[in-house]
This record gives sequence, C-alpha cells and structure tokens, in this order.
Amino acid sequence: MVADSPAIEAVDLTRSYQAGMHSVRGLDGVSLTVAAGEIVAVMGPSGSGKSTLLSLLGGLDKPDSGSVRITGVDWQTMKGADQARFRRRACGFIAQGLTLLPQATTAENVEVPLLLDGREREERRSAVADALERVGLGRHATKMPDQLSGGEQQRAAIARALIGRPAVVLADEPTGNLDSATGQSVMGLLIEVAGAQGAAVVLVTHDPAVAKHARRTVTLHSGRLDTAGVAADRRRA
Repeated sequence: MVADSPAIEAVDLTRSYQAGMHSVRGLDGVSLTVAAGEIVAVMGPSGSGKSTLLSLLGGLDKPDSGSVRITGVDWQTMKGADQARFRRRACGFIAQGLTLLPQATTAENVEVPLLLDGREREERRSAVADALERVGLGRHATKMPDQLSGGEQQRAAIARALIGRPAVVLADEPTGNLDSATGQSVMGLLIEVAGAQGAAVVLVTHDPAVAKHARRTVTLHSGRLDTAGVAADRRRA
C-alpha cells in the first residue's frame, strides 16, 4: 500500500472481446478514481461495460490498455500467487444472487477468505463471530445457506467480503434478486459496515433507489463514461 494514494485509480481502461468474426469494445478509455471510504455507484444499460469495469478493477481480467492501481499498487506488476494474495487482502467481492458454498455453514462461508490467507484458527473464529454479529447473523452461524432467506444470504456475503478488512469492496448488483425493502436494508448494512472500516465501495446497479446510497454516481454508455453526468454529480457534491 502506498501512503496517501486513492483506494482505486483506473486510467484510460480499454477492453475488447471477440464475438464471432467481430471485435466488441467493452470499455473505451474509462478513467475512475475512488477515495478511501467513498461509495461510488456505476449505472448504465445492460451491455454498457459495468461488469467489465468491475472485473478490471478487481484484477479478475486484464485491460487491453490502461492501468488500475489499488491503494497505489498496479495490478499489472503482480502475477500468480502474489496477485491472488493481494486481491484476497485488498479487495472484497459481493455478487448478485447466491454465491455461498452450499455445503458449508454460514460461519464457514464467512471464514473462507481468512482460511485461504492462512490465519490461525482462533483468530478466524473470533473474526467470524464478530463479522456475523455486525450483519445480524450471530444466531445463524451454524445454518446452511438454503436455511437462510435471500436477504440473510446477502448479509453473509457482505460479512465474507469485509471480514479481511479490505481497502476496496466491489459489488455487482448485490440486491438484484431481493425485494425492494430487503434490498434497501442490505444496502444500508453494506454502506454502514464498509464505512466503519473505511473501505471504498464501487457498486454496480440498475436501480436508482440503490444508487442513492452512494456518495457519487457515474454512468456508462457503450463502454464510455458519461462525462456530462459526472460533471453534474460533482456539482451536486
């Protein structure tokens, strides 16, 4: 981690994909900076590049050109185990729908990042218990995912994403499968817990009600940032 660096600094990202005989531009020169503790919503129609941007920010994909720095560290300077370790410690991921391991308890699902990181057993148990209490699932530690409601499953996913105290949380339509009231509750919880830890959050959503939880909203159209919308949003801020 580089002192005083933004949590996220993406510069001129481009990414193309091959679709049959044609090349499709997923992102076209996108730049985005997110400060520690800032919540940014990314909106736009389907196919506009929202999920592609999230994958590049989290080091799950490589840009054709441009760069991504997380806490001052460039993804492209790392490979293999070093990149996986940095991703595990620096980034928390929350996806839409059920992403929990179906044969593991709620506590075991939340524990996974710490287990992969080689943390000691007692440290893991203490951290998991604390994480579950913070998201209101302390009494559900031994339940299997199919014994939880949709909102409870997403609460468990939030606990798992944040248990390692990452600098960055990347959430892809985390309320897409939830009803409105449950989605609002889950979003409020995500913002509260991430904010308490000082994590930067980038949230992909189609829902304006969800985007209202963010400090700032940016919009993608055909792989490009809507700079007019960005300017308007800065004026409101």
